[in-house]
Amino acid sequence: MSSKFVSEKVIDGSKIALEIREEVSKSVEEMIYKHSMKPGLAVILMGDDPASAVYVRNKERSAIEVGMKSETFRLSSDTTEEEVVELIQTLNANDKYHGILVQLPLPDHINENHVINNISYMKDVDGLHPINAGLLSAGNPRFIPATPAGIKEMLLRTDNNPSGKHVVVLGRSNIVGRPVSNLLSMKGDGGNATVTVCHSRSSDLVHFTRSADIIIAALGIPNYLGADMISEGVVIIDVGINRVEAPDRKRGYRLVGDVNFGEVLQKSSAITPVPGGVGPLTIAMLLSNTVQAARMFNHGD
Repeated sequence: MSSKFVSEKVIDGSKIALEIREEVSKSVEEMIYKHSMKPGLAVILMGDDPASAVYVRNKERSAIEVGMKSETFRLSSDTTEEEVVELIQTLNANDKYHGILVQLPLPDHINENHVINNISYMKDVDGLHPINAGLLSAGNPRFIPATPAGIKEMLLRTDNNPSGKHVVVLGRSNIVGRPVSNLLSMKGDGGNATVTVCHSRSSDLVHFTRSADIIIAALGIPNYLGADMISEGVVIIDVGINRVEAPDRKRGYRLVGDVNFGEVLQKSSAITPVPGGVGPLTIAMLLSNTVQAARMFNHGD
């Protein structure tokens, strides 16, 4: 497999993300020039979780770098659900913000579904509102959740078109597993795959992973997928981001995926690292969705 984004077998997600962000930046420039309108992204961050704070900071910085307006609304961990919903409704009515994102997870006293359902489905750039999830399921997506959208772009841009392939998805979350299975099985470019979704209750899971042409691992279990679970030549997309103890590191931990990278590297034909694989694509596709939301607002769609 030859691709400018693949060094031997390792897929460089940062390079792919950079290319997409350059495309987004050109779209933003065109929108400002033609319509005097700058796409705007509002991010709600609740509590003081360090990982969430890092993700939000990266999203805000990336949005500003491509020429967008971005603002983070920080709420204390004891903010009530009613106050969160009130802020969302205020942002729904504010034409400066074309996209609204609530950083998950939320504190235990907050009903995440209720919060997400209050985001205007026309500003739901995370693609989690039931209307947008339904459109994707029906094969007519408006906003595709950023990580699945990034996975699709990654496969296409590394010459791993899933069309006609057997894709095994490990995990059935509403953020990754379910939407990526819908996305890759749809008709059209980047789709037409035969998709099997496996999860904690799947029996004989190895039977499925060994028959896969492409595996998307999104279980949240460190180093779960080993060499004995795959066949030669499989393409592996590792969505997992897990902290494991590492006393030798200054931070006391290191990041690993759901795939035992060292074990499966030799058997795979292409594999994403953690970090530096899917993560950068998630932010890039969020920016792409925000431009799409601004374009729809401008055209009254």
